[in-house]
Amino acid sequence: MSDVSDLAFFARLMQCGSLSATAQELGVTPPSVSRRLSALEQRLGVRLLNRTTRTLALTHEGERYLDKGRHILSELAELERELAGSQSAPQGLLRVNATLGFGRRHIAPAVSAFVRAYPKTEVQLQLSDRMPVLTAGAFDVSIRFGEPPEARLVARKIVANRRILCAAPAYLAAHPPIVTPRDLSRHACIVVRENHDAYGHWQIHAGQRQETVKVGGPLATNDGETAVNWGLDGHGILLRSLWDVAPCLQSGRLCQVLPDWQGAPADIWALYPPRLEQSTRVRVFVGFLTDYFARSTMAAG
Repeated sequence: MSDVSDLAFFARLMQCGSLSATAQELGVTPPSVSRRLSALEQRLGVRLLNRTTRTLALTHEGERYLDKGRHILSELAELERELAGSQSAPQGLLRVNATLGFGRRHIAPAVSAFVRAYPKTEVQLQLSDRMPVLTAGAFDVSIRFGEPPEARLVARKIVANRRILCAAPAYLAAHPPIVTPRDLSRHACIVVRENHDAYGHWQIHAGQRQETVKVGGPLATNDGETAVNWGLDGHGILLRSLWDVAPCLQSGRLCQVLPDWQGAPADIWALYPPRLEQSTRVRVFVGFLTDYFARSTMAAG
């Protein structure tokens, strides 16, 4: 059976370059180093070194043992660092990107709680609706809605979410009832231009049923928070993330429309490059967000 201590011994021997230097390094006598080397070669059944009184020359087998051994020792050291780091508190700089509205209302308070819980961390939070190129190294983590955009990124879902149709009670009371998705085309709808979505076309589904409805109205914007405020003012129907409108639904300021129907997937994800998979800061931050939103009284199933 192989012994990691033998690998370490042989690597140290070659680093020191002689039996006597290795003996001095290890605090033993040169004969004991020679005996250990002979025992190692006997166990492996091959000669690792051609030895003279002054030199140590690697055999072909010795080169292979040293090369593979150093690789194994390096991986073992990295594993031990990762395991030790997994039990330590995060520290240092974490660069986070999030969408404007959700970032202001939810990620910023979560970051405040995170740095209070882990005072050795620093967080730079940038809010933008444009997805950054994480592989370029400008950010560590991005918080986004919908399907994960890149296979090259690690994606961790931090909270479930869906897009729903809703409107102010005053609007619904003053207009014909909405019974089917097609009825939306005859109503004022507050359209939000987001990313590359087809402008003015709402894709909604109920189970396996799919509908694409062309909608319009007197008001349109590229800002979700503005759209919600217009909806609260009674200007029309909204298709918004449940996390955007949950408090308004709970208070009765908005009412859900066509409750069996919902928009495209809107789960909320933490995205980061694979190179940060073992980062303690990233791992703890993503876990913190998951727990934070699970505890939130605003969480809507």
